Amino acid sequence: MERIYNFSAGPAVLPREVLEQASDELMNWHGCGMSVMEMSHRGKEFTSILEAAESDLRALLGIPANYKVLFLQGGATMQFAQIPMNLLAGGSADYVVTGDWSKKACKEAQHYGRVRQVVSTEADGFTSFPAWADLDLNPDASYLHLCTNETIRGVEVFDFDSLPTGVPLVADMSSHILSRPIDVSRFGLIYAGAQKNIGPAGVCLVIVREDLLGKEAAGTPTLLGYAIQAENHSMLNTPPTFAIYMAGLVFKWLHRQGGLEAMEKVNIQKAALLYDVIARTGFYHNPVQPAFRSRMNVPFTLRDPSLDETFIGLARQHGLLQIKGHKSVGGMRASIYNAMPLEGVQALADFMNDFEQKHG
Repeated sequence: MERIYNFSAGPAVLPREVLEQASDELMNWHGCGMSVMEMSHRGKEFTSILEAAESDLRALLGIPANYKVLFLQGGATMQFAQIPMNLLAGGSADYVVTGDWSKKACKEAQHYGRVRQVVSTEADGFTSFPAWADLDLNPDASYLHLCTNETIRGVEVFDFDSLPTGVPLVADMSSHILSRPIDVSRFGLIYAGAQKNIGPAGVCLVIVREDLLGKEAAGTPTLLGYAIQAENHSMLNTPPTFAIYMAGLVFKWLHRQGGLEAMEKVNIQKAALLYDVIARTGFYHNPVQPAFRSRMNVPFTLRDPSLDETFIGLARQHGLLQIKGHKSVGGMRASIYNAMPLEGVQALADFMNDFEQKHG
């Protein structure tokens, strides 16, 4: 098959090595005679897979011992409700709205208690991130929620050292987790849907500090309680076994690449290739303020929108797929997660240069 590059925002590209290993092991995992999809989730085979996945993830992120790692279902969107169910504890929560996903999270949380939108950057088209010093934060809030990388608009938070302290920080890191080192101890809870930088759709990662467990509201469904999920090692019911297995293979692949420090260096290179093309002449445009431009999701428009379909069609012919922007904003978007090789981004940059020469 001709080599293609998949720039989808999610479900997204997976490392080729991981897909090949999964293919080799599909019918008979490590000589046990079964596929991972067939084995009991409580058997020793799958238990070893789950334990290895957690161990490898802890090593990658440097997760402190007083944090629980949960592999849950329902995607990151389920967490929009599950977080206030577990953490509000009769208090209130502050939400920073810097894009479509944090806006949805704030709206959903309002069903479960007192939730305050402390700021929204929607008026400027979700193209920046506010300065913490300018925000009227509640020092007594149960938690402060933010999305550290907005997939649709391409806004990313890089300065975690300036994040507020005193109130547990809850962060949606779905589309940039594992793309660079982070200090997990700065956060009370981190969550991430898998289908961008972790593995296939079907599992959601939650990393939660132990002191935040056991605060769920009365009436919270048993399956949605963090404490009981932690007690049962994410196996209160049948977990998404194959998705966890695939995530585990990705974690091992990241270790082989040199860990998150090495991945960050490559991700900086990849993002620079595209942003340099976009900034060169004005034929392409990215509206996000430069200090907050995402390394993972690069949205852009053409000076002449009538050329959009031509651009997308020709890109497809060149093996550059899933380049169309989100339906809410239009234009184009290149999602260049860890598994997107540098040569794939270079191919897109070369195509963009060629397209501009012919249509500019």
